[in-house]
Amino acid sequence: MTEPIATLLTWLSPSYPVGAFTFSHGLEWAMEVGAIGDAASAQAWIADCLHHGAGRSDAILLAHAMRGEDVAGLAEALAPTAERLEETMAQGAAFAEVTGVARGLDLAPAPYPVVLGQAAALVGLPRRETIHAYLTAFAANLISAAIRLVPLGQTQGQVIQSRLAPGIATLTEDALAATLDDLGGCAILADIASMRHETQDVRLFRS
Repeated sequence: MTEPIATLLTWLSPSYPVGAFTFSHGLEWAMEVGAIGDAASAQAWIADCLHHGAGRSDAILLAHAMRGEDVAGLAEALAPTAERLEETMAQGAAFAEVTGVARGLDLAPAPYPVVLGQAAALVGLPRRETIHAYLTAFAANLISAAIRLVPLGQTQGQVIQSRLAPGIATLTEDALAATLDDLGGCAILADIASMRHETQDVRLFRS
């Protein structure tokens, strides 16, 4: 196994201590109100988050961070809700701390895709593979939340991951070619879900 792939497998593993498992990206509220109730609706929701929401935006920000551009402030400004800002900042801070110690890198807390891009550039990871791995991990975390919340079986979760894979590959290529002017999304219900989750009575997740 080559060093870049081993590094990506480590950094984007569910076991890497960034706390990703504590966030549902608003999916918990969507399940609570019945917008998500089975594998098909979970897949559609997650696909929208990837293609029209934070997945696409994060991938573009990650690509530009790997080029050495300062996009941390822009990434913060793009967070549509308080919980979504907490989600990216908390994971970014945890990643910076752990990776800084483990790899001897000088990393400051920043939104998650930004600090990941900075670290990837410092150790010479390839852009395409890094973006692809990030998007795959983004989807996998939401699928994991859906498995616990809907609930779905583990096999159904892997079916969803497999069906999302071609779109993730397309998003990766789009992010590599995108400029910052291409940033923007229209996952309005996911944003509303995040807002409503802030006052949800019973919550398992932080977002």
